[in-house]
Amino acid sequence: MGTRFEITLVSTQEVANQYLNAAQGEIERIERLISSWDANSQTAEINRQAGIKPVKVAKELYDLIARSIEISKITQGAFDISYAALDPVWFFDGRMKAVPSESERLKSVQNIGFKDLVLNAKEQTVYLPKKGMKIGFGAIGKGYAADATKKLMKSLGVSSGIINASGDLTSWGKKPDGTDWQVGISNPENPAKVFSWFPVRDAAVATSGNYEKYVTLEGKQYSHIMDPRTGMPVSGIKSVTVFAPKAELADAFATAVFIMGIDSGIDTISQLPGMSCIIVDAENNIHHSPNIQWANTKK
Repeated sequence: MGTRFEITLVSTQEVANQYLNAAQGEIERIERLISSWDANSQTAEINRQAGIKPVKVAKELYDLIARSIEISKITQGAFDISYAALDPVWFFDGRMKAVPSESERLKSVQNIGFKDLVLNAKEQTVYLPKKGMKIGFGAIGKGYAADATKKLMKSLGVSSGIINASGDLTSWGKKPDGTDWQVGISNPENPAKVFSWFPVRDAAVATSGNYEKYVTLEGKQYSHIMDPRTGMPVSGIKSVTVFAPKAELADAFATAVFIMGIDSGIDTISQLPGMSCIIVDAENNIHHSPNIQWANTKK
């Protein structure tokens, strides 16, 4: 998935390696299913058949797409797996020398729209009705993989642990000393440092930051977090951290809140059961949903 997974398990040394191998296998299985870069994946096949025909997919993938559409509805399109149509326009690997033209951006945006996705529950098919449409799970896939790996570990009898998918983290149980697992929120000005620690009790947390991946063009920094409605990188926010019951939700809503903005993002998160968020704006001011309980804060 183009990212680093760190897995911490509370177990005996005799079986720990078996569990870790099983976890790695589960992550690789999910990658083969949802990666749009793997030509053999069902996701890649959906993209290849855009404007041509529906593609029958595994129930697991169908359900993930269906849930993604529901999140798109809640966020009014701020989260949208069809954002992948922007891939040929913006690059964050050093290739870009200039901001894409308005005509290039508008052409890609025309192929974005979760409302256009056609799902057939009876046939278990997914169809992208327009040539140029693409789906990608860059804003939810890591969280989903973390959740699936946690589920597998629990089914194998692992009593406690943490799955950390490069900042999308889910936990269960407690540390060996009986205390809660703790997650640190990175300081956007210095991501190696933490400005606050929070307990994570059988829950998940994800952080999206403009410092993670970006390109500098004509002296201006452009984040990899894109607004699928405009085709432009988001500005005005440095990082968003979302706490949620599942890593899939935390992952998706961290991106969505980044795009929705401070007021709309906090208002939306505050209405969702078991969820909360912290936002650091461009001036390093901290905003948060009402149910956040600060502890060990270092601002």
